[in-house]
Amino acid sequence: MQTTTDPLSATFAALSDPTRRAILARLAEGPATVGELAEPFTISAPAISRHLKVLEHAKLIQRAKEAQWRRVTLEPERLHQAAEWMDQYRRFWEAQFDSLAEFIDAFKNKPGKDKDDDDGKRTT
Repeated sequence: MQTTTDPLSATFAALSDPTRRAILARLAEGPATVGELAEPFTISAPAISRHLKVLEHAKLIQRAKEAQWRRVTLEPERLHQAAEWMDQYRRFWEAQFDSLAEFIDAFKNKPGKDKDDDDGKRTT
């Protein structure tokens, strides 16, 4: 199990595995028992349990015992924090792409630039 104390690192480490991402996707639909979460996978029950421990350590899920069942629910706060962190980079790249688009538009509309004839030949 991961020993990282940084919440963002724990979140991304937990999200790095496709099985854990699939478990979170299922939990986004609503709470489920451990058995229901394990159903679509061809891995052992102990392997599912290890995945759940990683998700729980990252505070992406919460497990509660109800009679003989272990109910698992999604805890979205850490996902929200990760999305906010990534959003700053999304804004950066959008600004970069906007600048590139402006440059391309300015280049295309530059006076004296060669233009294509109707038959595809360049003229000056």
